[in-house]
Amino acid sequence: MNISRYIIAGSFIDGTGDAIRKHVVMTIQNGMITAISSEADIPCHHATRIDDFSHCTIVPALIDCSVALSRSPSVDLSRGQTSDGEGNLETRATLCKRHIQDCHAHGVLGVADSEDATGPTKQHRQELLNESIISIRTSGPLCRGRHDTDSGTWSDHEPDRDFLKIMYSETIEEQGHPLSPPRLDEKALRDLLRHRRNKQKVVVVANGQQAVADALAAGCDAIEQGYLMGEDNLRTMAEKKVLWIPSLVRAKNLLDGSGSGGDVCCRFSQRYVAPGKAVPGAEALWKKMLATQLAQLEFARALGVTTAVGTGAGRTGILHGESVVEEMKLFLKAGYSLVDTIRCATENGARFFGMEDLGALKVGRQATFLITRGTPQQLPRKLAYLEGIYVHGAPSSAYRKNPVKVVPLDP
Repeated sequence: MNISRYIIAGSFIDGTGDAIRKHVVMTIQNGMITAISSEADIPCHHATRIDDFSHCTIVPALIDCSVALSRSPSVDLSRGQTSDGEGNLETRATLCKRHIQDCHAHGVLGVADSEDATGPTKQHRQELLNESIISIRTSGPLCRGRHDTDSGTWSDHEPDRDFLKIMYSETIEEQGHPLSPPRLDEKALRDLLRHRRNKQKVVVVANGQQAVADALAAGCDAIEQGYLMGEDNLRTMAEKKVLWIPSLVRAKNLLDGSGSGGDVCCRFSQRYVAPGKAVPGAEALWKKMLATQLAQLEFARALGVTTAVGTGAGRTGILHGESVVEEMKLFLKAGYSLVDTIRCATENGARFFGMEDLGALKVGRQATFLITRGTPQQLPRKLAYLEGIYVHGAPSSAYRKNPVKVVPLDP
């Protein structure tokens, strides 16, 4: 017997950017959405299964377009660097699985991983797909500079990549740091994009007017970060339909760490500062940097630039899963409406990275969505406390609303 499942939503945000709808019912058969209509349209017969969330808001599953699943955002204060288990495949694989669980617990069911240098993400991907936990796209090792392309280590992984990611200029955390790898030159960037295989999409990390202009001229499909790139580059992105992943939470994270304790690295002082001491001038620097990026995002919205949420999770202080909500708050601060912000955090990333099972909630799509208790006015904050997660039309077996935490006893 083909039993339909009916999902009642008090408020419904479909991820397309359309207005919020009230008292909606989704009809689901075989994991697919077959109808979205009024609550009054629910039939009453023995083959009806009704899940009543009339006290809740339903939104699509979230997508993080920039993560490093095998890196830890925690800080080892004794060494003054991230404790990412570098060089230890077993440790990185353990971190990868844990961070995937963290993403799922916060409704982030799709990620684009760009630092899978030792392969743990790829190793666990099929296992995770079988468990319907999370959809992963990986670029393999990140291309950080000319030494990667000359040695062949980067191109050796190319056939296995879902997309390509190139660090053309340093990240905002590393810019000016003496350990930053040299960036590619413009010709090398053009050559990489010209000879890419299988028409893979290319994401370029670029900051500053010239670096972003070079990446756009070379034919990239997306710009990540794009700090201080200027209005002309944004106009070009709108014209060429290039995706922008602004990574606002990275600047917010640097701002939060600049005026208080912890290991803080100021890119201009080029040194680590002892815990508890602020870096002179750093707070003003990152406050201005964040304000400038927010202004650029506001201008991008006016131009119609397609934008998506990417947090850089795995960087020190940027947590997997949780940081997506923080990035969404910054989109709202830049003048985006709630429905547009949710589209940037769901549909835009899903379509760019080819996550067919995720994205907007429409007839003919997979019924994968998040349930938050309360009204849309409480979003995105309530996304940190999910009422439930549905994957392919059924409650996720991997999600626990109130997980029991067990503290191991000392032997």
